[in-house]
Amino acid sequence: MSDRIQAGLARLFEEHRIVFWYDTARDMRAAFEAADPPGVEKVEIANNEFGLKYRILRQEPKQKFLIYKDGPEPEMTDNWLLDVQLATAVFKADQAAIWLAELGLPTQFEDVVRDHMEFYRSKGRIEHLKRLLTPSDTKTDVLRRMLTVCAGAEGALDTVIEALLGELASGRDDALRLMDRAGLTAFFWTQVENAYGYVSDEPDFEDFAITLFQSCYCRALDEDGKLNAEALLVFRRWKNNRHGAEAFEALSRKYQDILQIPEDLQGREIKPLRAIDHFEEIDRQIIRKLVAEMSSQTVSSAEVLKTVRERRQSHWYPIYRDVYEAIGYATEFQQVLAEATLSMTSPAEGVKRYVSSWFKIDQLYRKFIYHMQKSGQASLLGSLFESVENRYTTNFLLTVNDAWQDQVAKLSDWAVPGYPKQTDFYRDQAAEYRRRDQKVVVIISDALRFEVAEECQREIRKLPRYDAELKPMISTLPSYTQLGMAALLPNQDLILSGDSAVSSFGEPTQGTTNRQKILGKGRAGDKAKAMKAEDFMNMKADEGKALFRDHDILYLYHNRIDIIGDKLATEDRVTEAAEDAIEDLTKLVRKLTTANFSNILITADHGFLYQHRLLDETDFSVADPTGSEILFKNRRFVIGSGLNETAGMKKFSSAELGLSGDLDVLIPNSINRMRAKGAGSRFVHGGASLQEVVVPVLKVGKRREADVGKVDVQIIVPGRSLISSGQTAVTLYQAQAVSEKQQQRDLLTGIYASDGTLISDEHQLTFDFTSENARERELPIKFLLSREADQFNDQDVFLKLRQRIGKTSHYEDYANHRFQLRRGITTDFDF
Repeated sequence: MSDRIQAGLARLFEEHRIVFWYDTARDMRAAFEAADPPGVEKVEIANNEFGLKYRILRQEPKQKFLIYKDGPEPEMTDNWLLDVQLATAVFKADQAAIWLAELGLPTQFEDVVRDHMEFYRSKGRIEHLKRLLTPSDTKTDVLRRMLTVCAGAEGALDTVIEALLGELASGRDDALRLMDRAGLTAFFWTQVENAYGYVSDEPDFEDFAITLFQSCYCRALDEDGKLNAEALLVFRRWKNNRHGAEAFEALSRKYQDILQIPEDLQGREIKPLRAIDHFEEIDRQIIRKLVAEMSSQTVSSAEVLKTVRERRQSHWYPIYRDVYEAIGYATEFQQVLAEATLSMTSPAEGVKRYVSSWFKIDQLYRKFIYHMQKSGQASLLGSLFESVENRYTTNFLLTVNDAWQDQVAKLSDWAVPGYPKQTDFYRDQAAEYRRRDQKVVVIISDALRFEVAEECQREIRKLPRYDAELKPMISTLPSYTQLGMAALLPNQDLILSGDSAVSSFGEPTQGTTNRQKILGKGRAGDKAKAMKAEDFMNMKADEGKALFRDHDILYLYHNRIDIIGDKLATEDRVTEAAEDAIEDLTKLVRKLTTANFSNILITADHGFLYQHRLLDETDFSVADPTGSEILFKNRRFVIGSGLNETAGMKKFSSAELGLSGDLDVLIPNSINRMRAKGAGSRFVHGGASLQEVVVPVLKVGKRREADVGKVDVQIIVPGRSLISSGQTAVTLYQAQAVSEKQQQRDLLTGIYASDGTLISDEHQLTFDFTSENARERELPIKFLLSREADQFNDQDVFLKLRQRIGKTSHYEDYANHRFQLRRGITTDFDF
């Protein structure tokens, strides 16, 4: 600024000996004092006009003078130096003129500065404004940019509104007060009225905010709102912008009560609400209605899944993710159970049907319980839980195992034709690798039920270049840890003792040290190792590779499910333990392959029964066991000698179970439990139910080529590729179902002009549909056009699907569709 003043004064003194400087706003004294034009005497008017006139005209007639007055130029009749002034020059250098020059604006913009002086008293604001100005700006443009600066925004009016909404949510009004001090309030409300249709005799920003929420809610329901479609677009952008999420949530929660949204929602159906997420209460209402309709079976599974699918786009979905997941699994559970025929004509058929389809019912039940617990919304899901629990226990668990019991009752020896025995696992499966001179690792995950292993298989197959094959195996009876673990080792003469311990080769099998000794008896010359899985996970990379180098067969013992489920205090957390087990095993597989192990078998000692609700007395076996000697008893089996045939139980001798010794075993029929003090009753094993005795063998290998990709997404446009109104609808179609090797794709979608200008709202979408039904992989989307779209009327515009580049903030085009924008009457916005 001082340089410009110096240059301006120099030009005037080239033509004039005397120059007057009136400081009208009294804010230029510092500039005057700093000015130092060469050869010029600086003097000040201070009731000394006659003395000054005498000096400059008579005493020093050749000296150059800069005459400064701290205040406005006096009226002509009061100006005692008027005759001198008329013969010389006046330096126009008030603060407004200087700021105008600093901004590079012509003199006709003077009122933009002079009428808003407070704005320019901050050097930071001036610098910010300078960066925003363009050569083609009008006065109105400059005022708009001043609003942007006041709000600390990034661009047009919509970003100003977003910034002000952010301040409102945090209880501040700094930007609005600055606008007021800068004389911009009236201009601001004119812009808001022109852009969004907000009209008020006493405009107030919180009133505008409440009206914005109300109007956008009404318009989303195809009802009249006070504000226009442009307001809805701004609202959507703000709501979907992660930077504004906290402010949106705060105001939405506040205004949903003011606007009586809970009351309004009471009479509305789910369908029109599916795509609306302006208020959290909408999600709660949808959930309540879904739960009620599912509990009363008055809604189809397809409708439930469609609603859950669409709610994934809701702003509030992360809060209710587990609730929606629970609802989704519950409806799948109901559908699969309704379609199941729970009968069999032989034990082999029972196992075949369980491993091909029935296991899914156990899995969906477990997933429902897990997400219900994780959601923390037990009361919201209460009636649905009762419905699922009743159906699971009565219509599935009891029904299928009663039918299975009929087959078990006919068996003289414990074996299912056509299915491998657990006692043959080492010889037929683990040692098979050794016979080919290949190294192998066996992971034994305690209580890894078949259905949990099936989910684990899918998770492992999601890993690039990994494959996994799952087959069933029949566990020993009783189906408990000590016997199952011993059966998975090389074994000979398995003997039960009275305390439920098991010996093999005449030696104890409990504990890792004893199991390693037994493992060493398997194949002559093999270097065998048994250890806990967690100890292997704690190894460094070079230690893992050394383990591979120095051993031929490795047994890893993993215990996540049983250690939680087998305790009364924690048995209700077994579904969480199953999720953890899957994650553990997936990590374990990756670390093993990093350590060069390429042949991996994952299996279990036994499965389990689990019912989340506390059991009723009727669930316990009515008869107490009798016999010569009862040595061991738990919920699901009895070990003794000379045991009597007991009503409600199946008796096996050791020989009938393929065991050595002369003890007897009693197994309660179906899913009945025996009473046992201090023991849990919801998570049990040891019996002969399908869930307990059908155990997995998961064979994991690694491929050379990458085999994991993402699903394809296509744009489907009904009718002509023409946009003739303020919004357009398209359908996005996920071409394949998500599977282990076809994974989800995340896309950002919007409509763009040919120069890249975004002219609509944007949608962040996740395509992770698993349904094999193509119609259930369609996602309808509506786009609202912005004011900027008017600039591109009668031109081609593009719907683009864009995907993020790695973990960066950059995106690349994935797919696009060309539209012609031809709107008969474009909007005429002032802003």
